Amino acid sequence: MALQEDEIVDQHDDNDSLVISTMRRRHLRSVLRIEEQTSSTPWSLGLFLSEARRPERVYLVAKKGKEIVGFAGMLFALNEGHITTIAVDPAYQGARIGTRLMLVLMRRAIAHGSDCVTLEVRASNTSAKRMYARFGFMPAGTRTAYYKDPVEDAMVYWAYDVDSENYHKRLVEIERSLYEPFIYEHSEWDTDTDDQLDEVDGEPNETKNGYL
Repeated sequence: MALQEDEIVDQHDDNDSLVISTMRRRHLRSVLRIEEQTSSTPWSLGLFLSEARRPERVYLVAKKGKEIVGFAGMLFALNEGHITTIAVDPAYQGARIGTRLMLVLMRRAIAHGSDCVTLEVRASNTSAKRMYARFGFMPAGTRTAYYKDPVEDAMVYWAYDVDSENYHKRLVEIERSLYEPFIYEHSEWDTDTDDQLDEVDGEPNETKNGYL
């Protein structure tokens, strides 16, 4: 999924601290709204449900008060993490919400035992590439015509040795650069995704296989 990322200037300073938590089914209407605004080939509700329910996945949302303002996801395979999606509400781009989501994703990858992480990004997305460089990602290849509407190449990025002490220090410095701390809500690293996706906006799930 194409990343729509924010600039490095902090904005939207208000009384609501940013909270990052596990994506739950009640969040999906807001997630889909942001997805429609930021992706040229948006994921469907069914795809989000299917992905988030699968093992070896992490899906997160960023909240300001009761409002969902961003989301991100990652899958794990052996010793690797693969960032599958990250997006920020256009009204909040510029507040470094993407940076905060990336901090949590990278720490989740390390906690899972990953020593390298990969992702794809549009070749023209300079703000996203700038952010990824701060997290130690470097270009490693190109996927021709990977994105649609408009058609564009994807640059494949990798970050290596993310489990090292030097990388830990990098994450600490990035977090220190933020103008205000954020809250990460979690009870333990491995959670039950079926419980996470049991309702949407407070409505009970009355369908099979996780579909509305």
